[in-house]
Amino acid sequence: MVAFFRRHRLPSLLLSLLIIAAVTAVSPLEKTLGANVRLIYFHGAWVWTGKVAFALAGAVGLAALLFPGLRARLAGWSLALGRAGLVFWLTYLPLSLLVQQLNWGGIFWDEPRWRVPAAFGVAAVLVQVALTLFNSAVLTALANLVFGAALWIALAQTQNVLHPDSPIYGSGSLRIEFFFSLLVALSLVCLLQITLWIREAGHAAN
Repeated sequence: MVAFFRRHRLPSLLLSLLIIAAVTAVSPLEKTLGANVRLIYFHGAWVWTGKVAFALAGAVGLAALLFPGLRARLAGWSLALGRAGLVFWLTYLPLSLLVQQLNWGGIFWDEPRWRVPAAFGVAAVLVQVALTLFNSAVLTALANLVFGAALWIALAQTQNVLHPDSPIYGSGSLRIEFFFSLLVALSLVCLLQITLWIREAGHAAN
């Protein structure tokens, strides 16, 4: 599968996005939110994929620090995962505003579940710019480790105001949980594709 993604990068990524769109379009409705709930499924899968990407970037960064002989290679993968995570994060943020507008009837800018991720989005951009400028394997590994840990800790401690605690897995519907889990799995495939693309672009640049 990885070899196929490498040979057909853009077509395979577009195909994955089309499959995600199709699964989202046939996802089950919810009595209160109606068709708007489908955007929530996609929004949730996208942000979880971003969180996973940053966590993996941090984990690989830790491995790079622990194994000096593999540091350059592992730091390259950490960098690619961090940048792939940034792609998901920066596209999730405006989607979050759309979800608020459609389901809450307006945008609550002070909602912690928007404000904290937005701050980390700005920080992620600055981190990736700095890593590009300094081009250091040690700095890349350390920065992604610290950023990934900080993101997960901050989000775990973030309180909700209007945002529900667990809208999907608290629904009690196996169909809703299945379709959401499927969207997460498909989004993780996209993460793999984007990471491979970024990693190979980095190889070509070097």
